[in-house]
Amino acid sequence: MEIFLQQLINGLVQGSVYALVALGYTMVYGILGLINFAHGEVVMVGAMVALMSINAMLGSAFPPAIILPVALFAAIFACMLLGYSIERIAYRPLRHAPRLAPLITAIGVSIVLQTLAMIIWGREYHAFPQLFPNQSHNFGGAVINDVQLAIIIIALLVMSMLMLLVHRTRLGRAMRAVAENQSAAILMGININQVISITFMLGSALAAIAGIMVSANYGVVHYYMGFMLGLKAFTAAVLGGIGNLRGAMLGGVLLGLIESLGAGYIGTLTGGFMGSNYQDAFAFLVLIGVLIFRPSGLLGERVADRA
Repeated sequence: MEIFLQQLINGLVQGSVYALVALGYTMVYGILGLINFAHGEVVMVGAMVALMSINAMLGSAFPPAIILPVALFAAIFACMLLGYSIERIAYRPLRHAPRLAPLITAIGVSIVLQTLAMIIWGREYHAFPQLFPNQSHNFGGAVINDVQLAIIIIALLVMSMLMLLVHRTRLGRAMRAVAENQSAAILMGININQVISITFMLGSALAAIAGIMVSANYGVVHYYMGFMLGLKAFTAAVLGGIGNLRGAMLGGVLLGLIESLGAGYIGTLTGGFMGSNYQDAFAFLVLIGVLIFRPSGLLGERVADRA
């Protein structure tokens, strides 16, 4: 039972991060029908910028209560600027091109960002400083620390704020209108270019927060850290129903739980033949299963239902 509770906690922590990153995928897809495969690298840039900001202020008179918010603001600002630039330079000229062109461009942007990060920050792993005491708490034999608890709480707050933004504000109505019908949105006086840019920037802000969460949880930052995380978050978005915000949240949490529980019990189920190092395989098995049996995802709308 203790193992189950521990893996459940680990899955919720990991799933919270997946959900935040998956929201970036699903917001862009909902409006443009585009898979932004460079989104994982935006997570990495957010973590790197936060690390640079923290290192620049360490040893100064600033307390950790000031350093962390400043680093978070710097990461969010940098990622929002990066998201806007990616949309404006790489995707907007291809908005009416065949679907394959933006997809190839997204992969190219991902490789470019990885290479630039490697040039700027190097190939080595960078230690992410621990600014606050990280105490552990025991729940029924399972252990959760302050960082993991903060990740779950912050993710819930951020996702709740995003849902309020989308469903209760004028910007949110404009985003939903553009996602529904761009031509009709233009006739209603909505600046679709502005709405699309803001959508990219919002998704990038969520990616920055997720990048800091991952770095604080594992204590390391690396130029390649966003690649696998981005693929898993894409899997979470597909699992929940890409283009559906609630689906992205549900898919992220479910994928985190599937990975964690699978890693905890795969050794027992296979008699020790396979270990927890195979946990990445679960994400892609889930992706294959969803694409075969329910391509629209758990909360996605079936094409037949639209008729």
